[in-house]
Amino acid sequence: MKIGLLGGGQLGRMLALAGYPLGLKFRTLDLSPEAPAGHLTELMVADFNDVDALKRFAAGLDLVTYEFENVPVDSAHFLSERLPVHPPPEALEKGQDRAVEKTFFQSLKIPTPLFATVEVWEEFEQAIERIGLPAVLKTRRFGYDGKGQFELRKLEDMAPAWRSLGGVPLILESFVPFEREVSIIAVRSRGGATAFYPLVENHHRAGMLRLSIAPAPALTPAMQSRAEEYAVRVMDALNYVGVLAIEFFEREGELYANEMAPRVHNSGHWTIEGAATNQFENHLRAILGWPLGSTAAPRCSAMVNIIGRIPDIQSVLATSGAHLHLYGKSARPNRKLGHVTICAEDFESLKGRIAQIRALVDY
Repeated sequence: MKIGLLGGGQLGRMLALAGYPLGLKFRTLDLSPEAPAGHLTELMVADFNDVDALKRFAAGLDLVTYEFENVPVDSAHFLSERLPVHPPPEALEKGQDRAVEKTFFQSLKIPTPLFATVEVWEEFEQAIERIGLPAVLKTRRFGYDGKGQFELRKLEDMAPAWRSLGGVPLILESFVPFEREVSIIAVRSRGGATAFYPLVENHHRAGMLRLSIAPAPALTPAMQSRAEEYAVRVMDALNYVGVLAIEFFEREGELYANEMAPRVHNSGHWTIEGAATNQFENHLRAILGWPLGSTAAPRCSAMVNIIGRIPDIQSVLATSGAHLHLYGKSARPNRKLGHVTICAEDFESLKGRIAQIRALVDY
């Protein structure tokens, strides 16, 4: 079996690493000749909108998947007319526009922050009047890792926010005074079978994910069940196939959907060593129609992102329970270069090991 990967970043690289023991082969399409997945797969360098390149890419493949959500929807539809594409292009459509995404959540009775679409200054003023402050102004498309966002605490923040982001379609969201951010990693097979990893607690700085802890401390069965139910609503509505991540704000026992990612996800990297079957292998199993693997997490785990610089490798490897994953990228500020997964038998031991790793990666 040969799988096409739209996007050649670290997620594609880890999909290939999970697939090779299963006898799978991969071809990657990416804009960059330095794409990390290209170190391990057959790499085609071309624009995602190049129809001739898409035809060459599809030749000889059994199916296509993607490792980032900004794949052009038209290109995904073009490929889906020739061979199976999972997750479905409709999931890309829902996930690429924040306003469409939140409207979709609300149609499924999944709580979200209050929001309003904004394209001109007058709409911005009206949205502020309706939603109030504090709030967050975001670009509707192409925002990730904290990019394309501006937090408003007072009316005087409006003008600088508009100067920073105005000129493209925007969304204003109410600020949720959340207790923590959590995410669910779910998977649905071609036959409709589903599996779920434990809800994880996520910690961000400057808009970038820095740390995930699994399972989320003090996780209750009711909270896990609610997150799974919301994920099922999304997957059933889309006839979804593959891994899906949904990020939530937790406040007073309720979950408010922030965004979804129709792909394997950074907050699921802990599954490589921390779960019976990692998210990458389960994504491949799902899109191929194979039985899903167990998502059991017998120990406590964490994931710490390596951002901007590579830490001392020997010091990382000397930390008990730590596993280093580097992506083959050159170092530069605010670039995800790798991650460390950490496993422990209990939360107290895990906390100590997280502190050791955070000190090494300059968290």
